[in-house]
Amino acid sequence: MNQTTNHDKKRYLIVAIVLFTLFSLAVSRYWYIQVAQKNMWEKRADNQQHRIVQEGFRRGAFYSNTEVFRHHVQSQQPFVVDVQKYHLYIDPLMIPEEAKKEMAQNLLTLTSGKGIEKKQFIRAFFKRSRSRKIACFLDQSERDSIIHWWDIFAKKNHLVRNSLFFVDDFQRSYPFGPMLGQILHTVRSNKDEKTQQGVPTGGLELQFNAFLQGRPGKKSLVHSPRHVLEMGSIIEYPQDGADIYLTINHQLQALVEDELAKGVVKAQAASGWAIMMDPYTGEILAWAQYPFFDPRKYAEYFNNTMLVENTKVKAITDAYEVGSMMKPITISIALKANEELKKKGEVPLFDPAEKVAVSDGTLPGRRKKMTDVNLHHYLNMEMGIQKSSNIYMAKLVDRLVKRMGNAWYRDQLTHFGFGLKTGIELPCEVEGLLPRIGKCHPNGALEWSVPTPYSLAIGHNIQATTLQILRAYAIFANGGYFVKPTLIKKIVKNKYDGSSEILYEMKPELSKEPVLDSGILKNVVDCMKYTTKKGGSAFRADIWGYTEAGKTGSAEKVIKGVYSKDHNLCSFIGFAPLSKPRFVLVIAIDEPAPIYIPGFGKNSRGSQCAAPVFREIGKRALAIMGETPDDPHGYPVGDPRHDPLKADWYPETVKLTSLYNQWNGLVKEPSRK
Repeated sequence: MNQTTNHDKKRYLIVAIVLFTLFSLAVSRYWYIQVAQKNMWEKRADNQQHRIVQEGFRRGAFYSNTEVFRHHVQSQQPFVVDVQKYHLYIDPLMIPEEAKKEMAQNLLTLTSGKGIEKKQFIRAFFKRSRSRKIACFLDQSERDSIIHWWDIFAKKNHLVRNSLFFVDDFQRSYPFGPMLGQILHTVRSNKDEKTQQGVPTGGLELQFNAFLQGRPGKKSLVHSPRHVLEMGSIIEYPQDGADIYLTINHQLQALVEDELAKGVVKAQAASGWAIMMDPYTGEILAWAQYPFFDPRKYAEYFNNTMLVENTKVKAITDAYEVGSMMKPITISIALKANEELKKKGEVPLFDPAEKVAVSDGTLPGRRKKMTDVNLHHYLNMEMGIQKSSNIYMAKLVDRLVKRMGNAWYRDQLTHFGFGLKTGIELPCEVEGLLPRIGKCHPNGALEWSVPTPYSLAIGHNIQATTLQILRAYAIFANGGYFVKPTLIKKIVKNKYDGSSEILYEMKPELSKEPVLDSGILKNVVDCMKYTTKKGGSAFRADIWGYTEAGKTGSAEKVIKGVYSKDHNLCSFIGFAPLSKPRFVLVIAIDEPAPIYIPGFGKNSRGSQCAAPVFREIGKRALAIMGETPDDPHGYPVGDPRHDPLKADWYPETVKLTSLYNQWNGLVKEPSRK
């Protein structure tokens, strides 16, 4: 037996060490793969059998206020809601090369090219990818047609069934088309790629985006020839966005939009808007703007400089001079000054029945005399509103600032909300402009100078949004209280288990103390009643069968730094019925054609183009609200219900007309002998 040499022993030892090292490396590699990299390899293996896709969620909807009408319960009605849609995907690696071209051509026809261009569509089939989107936002019928074709095609060509699959998603739908377009706005067609959230274009969609957003879920799809199309399981359930219930009613909105559009077209105007509000709660019942903005075609508007103007909410983004709508406010402030002076034991500022000379419009600090549309010699407070006299208002304010001071007068204007945003739940609201005492314009001129109060008295030298004016007039309608306008009744979060949570619920925000007392309110409202009766500046606003009060406004717009006679903003604002107003309604007609219509009058005045729109909206709105006519004889001549002797405010109007005629020489005054 041969003895093992030392050299051989060394060789055996080296071999043993090498084998042990290799074995150790194999064991360590095995441990590294099986233990340290376990999750990675399990995930890779799982990915070969499963695909994780997002499960779509619903963006919150906007709903109509169906609680407006008395004794009339209505079902829930959406203004905008998400509807189910489908995105079509393919798995290019699971589709044989010989089937790709035919498959692409067939699907291109079935999807009508929704989503991507033809070249990109075909290229998607030849990408080295497990998931390629080839069509977007298909509806149920399109999805069904594709599945029917695919069942036949896949079987014929021995294709893996789930190499074509759908992912659920949702898209905005508008049951009423462009209704309420500027207020709602919309979201872009292409969602944010990372978050899958809609991108708002403006309006309530933007203002409440945080509430409307949901959260996508996750779904696992199985890769296998044995599994049918879209077979998989929900890993994480999606979370829908919160629903927003508006104060706006869809029926009122429809009729306001209808009458406003007719009014703008008839006046040959550039545009127009109207807002109807509950004066006691501040709830906006309708908010229309014409020309309309159709959210479904938003790209057409934003890509056209001529159309983009129609996407703005002009009642809050554009501030104009208030015009004659300021005059009832001027009267109320003067009456309030009377009360203040009486409390101090001083002589009142004026007597509402006082015969005031108004033929001479000379006022301190003014280069030109103030004028009225028609010449009047003498007026009292009621006539001043009825005839919409500039000079009467300016003379009242002349007395006011001499007795109460400029600061007191300006402070009273802020009590009506001028110079202050309304806080409405929409973006881009401006605060308007109320001159400040002691402050200067950029050119160095004082904002508040000697003649400023006289301009403010008639609504000049002050800029306000239409919504600010509406808020101010709600004070006359609701008993004297300052109210905050709102578009939102409540916000509700619906949970996956069927329960819901109220995230916000509107509560009316009224001032604790009245801005005006009942005595002042009665005087001012009585004055405004004359404007809608025979002899008043807004007799075309008379809502047949109902009582109402209101005031016209016609303001010249500033074009290139100069007041333009041909570019006016014409308005009317009023409320009805007077016992307890259901609404305060403002109509604005922007740039009506500056023409004279025989038998009708000058077109570019609020009394001519805005007042009739108020009447038509009011007549239809009160009827569907279930309001019983409170002026049953106040109908036009020719209507069998017409009886002027019994109509509301007829005796008072006759008496005032007679007195006006006597004072202004239209009839001889009776002999005092």
